[in-house]
Amino acid sequence: MLPYWLLFLMPALLAITSPPSRKVRRDGTRFTQSDPIWVFMLLLLTIMIGFRYRVGGDWGAYFEYLAFAATSDLRETLLMDDPGFRFLNLLSIWLGFGIIGVNTVSGLIFSAGLLAFCRSLPRPWLALAVAVPYLVIVVGMGYARQGVAIGLVLLGLVALGRQKWIQFIFWVLLAATFHKTAVMLLPIVALTMTRNRWLIILLVGVTGALGYQVLLGDAAEQLISNYVEAELQSGGALIRLGMNALPALLFLYYRKRLRVSPSEYRIWRLFALISVGMFIGFFGSGASTALDRMGLYMLPLQLFVFSHLPDLMGRYGKQNSGIVSMIVAYYTAILFVWFNFGSFSFAWVPYRMHLGG
Repeated sequence: MLPYWLLFLMPALLAITSPPSRKVRRDGTRFTQSDPIWVFMLLLLTIMIGFRYRVGGDWGAYFEYLAFAATSDLRETLLMDDPGFRFLNLLSIWLGFGIIGVNTVSGLIFSAGLLAFCRSLPRPWLALAVAVPYLVIVVGMGYARQGVAIGLVLLGLVALGRQKWIQFIFWVLLAATFHKTAVMLLPIVALTMTRNRWLIILLVGVTGALGYQVLLGDAAEQLISNYVEAELQSGGALIRLGMNALPALLFLYYRKRLRVSPSEYRIWRLFALISVGMFIGFFGSGASTALDRMGLYMLPLQLFVFSHLPDLMGRYGKQNSGIVSMIVAYYTAILFVWFNFGSFSFAWVPYRMHLGG
């Protein structure tokens, strides 16, 4: 358990002691250039995710992808569902890296997207501290396919905040090759852009339809059957949806004080409304698993809101260490409760590292 706490405490302490980033681009967004300490974090996250051994709730399930890759060729691989993830398994088999190769590349993609997104926020270390308890430990180390998809979506959100909607579409479609549900994020472009809206709606409609047919069409009926019609119940779904609903309500309450570009504002207002809607929808639907899994794509809202919250509640541009400390304490409690009372936390404890053999 100690490695997880050290992974959390590092950005948490830096969040409390670091001032907010004041460097912004002409469009109001922040620079995402890295520096040595962020390169170190990228390596640390990649190694911890990639070299883990028997860690994560879906650990055993991913060996089925390796087994398929061992008896398949490139054509078969690319014609299967989630072709990006299957190709990654095939490549790892070819190179002789096995599950470590798959997990390491997955961890690198996830971590690169996460850190780029954190660096685009006013308090990147606080955003990373917020991400560690659930997004990094549970998703990044437990749901490899959706972890990669979320990492790519985060790169897309950085681009979309700068109104680079073609880049967003590219990242989301690439994410959908790892987990097909990512294709459902494509309408965000049309709902958040103001310039050339009809052209964008047309392009999103065409790419969305193609993406649906190629990536989701054959599996849509099975997904609906598994997630909705079967009314699968996901343990802890209400709590996880509530974790998204809280920053959503904070966003809606403080929205007039936010100092972000108009395009960013529209993106996160939509995320907030969806998160509140999913939380309310939980009580009227038996398909908690579907809401829970789709709720993973709303997790970036937590990073965005809590990174801005000290400036919204305190003095803008100041350190506001007290407010930052309260946010850190909140996520410390989340990590403690999950480790000690989570139904499936045993699959993560103790942390083991694959050291060869």
